[in-house]
Amino acid sequence: QVQLVESGGGLVQAGGSLRLSCAASVRTFSSYAVGWFRQAPGKEREYVAAISRSGGSTYYADPMKGRFTISRDNSRNTVYLQMNSLKPEDTAVYYCAANVEGILSAIASVYVYWGQGTQVTVSS
Repeated sequence: QVQLVESGGGLVQAGGSLRLSCAASVRTFSSYAVGWFRQAPGKEREYVAAISRSGGSTYYADPMKGRFTISRDNSRNTVYLQMNSLKPEDTAVYYCAANVEGILSAIASVYVYWGQGTQVTVSS
């Protein structure tokens, strides 16, 4: 069983930056592909980005390209999401998720393990 814990959310002004972390409870975290999703109030869960087991491949949703960067440090069992040039529409609960199949996907059901989420609020 993999437990994922997100951190780093908070309140930031438009144009600001935040770095989210997703820490895993397993030593074999390098065996898992990881994705970030977000959900705003009253909206469907939305794909943000994903990263391969080694970190060599990344995949972004179009609205996040150029503003968000996903990375990982397998020695720390942690995946990061650096978010720059934040906009009020980025306000949401951000979740990380993992799958042991190593699949990079925008489809939430591909990911078996999920964290509890961290709130990001961007003020205008």
